[in-house]
Amino acid sequence: MQIQLQDTDHRIYVRLLQPEDAEALLHMRIQSRDANQRYEPQYPEEFFTKASQLDLLYRRQQEAAEDRGYLFGIFLQEKDELIGTISISHIVRGVGQFAELGYSLSSEHQGHGYMTAAVRLVLTYSFRSLGLHRIQAGIIPDNISSKRVVEKCGFQPEGIARKLVKINGNWEDHQIYALLAEDMQAQ
Repeated sequence: MQIQLQDTDHRIYVRLLQPEDAEALLHMRIQSRDANQRYEPQYPEEFFTKASQLDLLYRRQQEAAEDRGYLFGIFLQEKDELIGTISISHIVRGVGQFAELGYSLSSEHQGHGYMTAAVRLVLTYSFRSLGLHRIQAGIIPDNISSKRVVEKCGFQPEGIARKLVKINGNWEDHQIYALLAEDMQAQ
């Protein structure tokens, strides 16, 4: 499955990650491990191996084939460099038509608007091509940068999910944000 979305203003493109991206994904994860640890699960050491990233990409490829989730890479156009990931996961079809949004950006590329641009691309794809009605994101309340991304994209806060996910070894509350297809059409 080939999907590639571009934002020429920010000079990035977003595409589904493939097994061939395992080395680049591993490099990005290792480079940003310390900087991003505060907002990520505690991964075992073996997670930071090419074999583990390859396994993850094969599983995500299968999820995309089954329309259960999609893992996109964010790339700088000029260098063709992987700088981040965005996932649309836990897709619910039938009467729900919703999914969860997750994202991570290399620490050296934060603060340039790349993530907001990439999220907008994936949201457009998710609503138009996947036919989703609602996308939600859970964000640790003190993750100001992540909150800014969803707010710039039009997400609305809905409430706190208490101790939703174990992050960096601790069960953390998450502010739930949501965007509906009609919210995006109104922008």
